[in-house]
Amino acid sequence: MLMKWIVGTVVSLALALVILFLLGRETFHAEITIDATPEEVWSVLTDASNYAAWNPLLVPISGEIREGGEVEYRMTQPDGTQSIMKSTVEKVVALKELHQHAGIPGILTAHHSYRLEPTQGGTRLIQHEVDNGVAMLFWDSSWVQPTYEAVNQALKLRVEGLRESQR
Repeated sequence: MLMKWIVGTVVSLALALVILFLLGRETFHAEITIDATPEEVWSVLTDASNYAAWNPLLVPISGEIREGGEVEYRMTQPDGTQSIMKSTVEKVVALKELHQHAGIPGILTAHHSYRLEPTQGGTRLIQHEVDNGVAMLFWDSSWVQPTYEAVNQALKLRVEGLRESQR
């Protein structure tokens, strides 16, 4: 009888954790068109040493943006709160895609990507992120979407500014 109770309790707890994990999920998506070639956008996007010049959210403090690499970022939220975030670069397709993930599985994970698509007269930059985990039920993520839009705008200004200065 005790064994049935233990098994039932463990199964119930596992099911509750799975449900909480699935409920704690949010997707962020931001797009912008940049008046530059994919090569010009990619050059700025993958130049970790110059992120501080344009990126209001993440500045790499160690590591390399390369497939399989680990990058440690200083993250600055809009209210000035700073934290250190470690990310693993999952996939790099030059001039097209950069995928990274961070976090603690089950608690809070972020799967983030930048995609570049050539357009007539420029490049569409797409940022997409899926965050999930139990912590999402308690974390105020209302600042993330507008911040990703601000990052896109900052990247646009940086790339187009560099392009203009080289003419």
